[in-house]
Amino acid sequence: MERFILFTVNGLAFGAIYASVALALVIIWRATRVLNFAQGAQAVASAYVAWVVTDLTGSYWLGLAAALVSGLLLGALVQLTVFRRAESMPPLNAVIVGVGLLIFIEAVLGMIFSIEHTRTIDAAFGSTKLRIADTPLVSPQDLFVIGSVLAVMVAIGWLMTKTPVGLRMRAAAFAPDTARLMGVRVPRMLTLGWALAGFAGALAAMLVLPTSAELVPQAMDGVFVLGFTAAVVGGLDSPVGAVVGGIVSGLVLSYTSGYLSSDLLYPATLVLLIAVLLVKPEGLFSSVQARRV
Repeated sequence: MERFILFTVNGLAFGAIYASVALALVIIWRATRVLNFAQGAQAVASAYVAWVVTDLTGSYWLGLAAALVSGLLLGALVQLTVFRRAESMPPLNAVIVGVGLLIFIEAVLGMIFSIEHTRTIDAAFGSTKLRIADTPLVSPQDLFVIGSVLAVMVAIGWLMTKTPVGLRMRAAAFAPDTARLMGVRVPRMLTLGWALAGFAGALAAMLVLPTSAELVPQAMDGVFVLGFTAAVVGGLDSPVGAVVGGIVSGLVLSYTSGYLSSDLLYPATLVLLIAVLLVKPEGLFSSVQARRV
């Protein structure tokens, strides 16, 4: 029972991180019908900004703020420069652009920050599990991770559904020509969507890197794969599905690596992805029906 509780808490914590990556992918997909395969590299770039600020000031919180702001700015910059034309290209072209941007960002980071020196980002809180009757339950860092992702999900959900800006963003995504006739500045709304995705990706990097990896240009590649799986499981059209998909993926992978073997982490991801695609290709929470041939 103690192991089950431990694996469940770990699954929820890492699932929240996958959900943050999935949420970034869903935001961009809903706005432009483009999958940004450079999302992980952008998140690592923001984490490097956080490392520099933390190293200079000694404050984790200033580093976190710098990462989130840089994530916003980098997301907007990528949309304005690289993906503005790619959005009107065939889907495969946009995928190639994203992969090219991934390689470019990781190469630039490798040139600026030599990988010969080990760099790490400290966690916001301790990782010692709080216990009840000698049963380890959850650490302060776990609570911070889960709470941060839930707060971002609620904030983005409120922005998208309860504010005039969110209404304009949805109009720009689903009916851009009509939105233009109604006075909506569609390019500006698309840029805002990419900026929010950059924010969510930067948050994911700042939550996962302190506990699981050294800061290297490729640090988020594996997390991106798991976040992509979460987005597909939940549905690329559903922000709620992205969060639920992240939690489900985190739990499944935690139980698999805990009870079976950590070597089965990525095979289990593939099995989960195939199972969902076979049963419901559009995702568990998507309202869009996939075309079946």
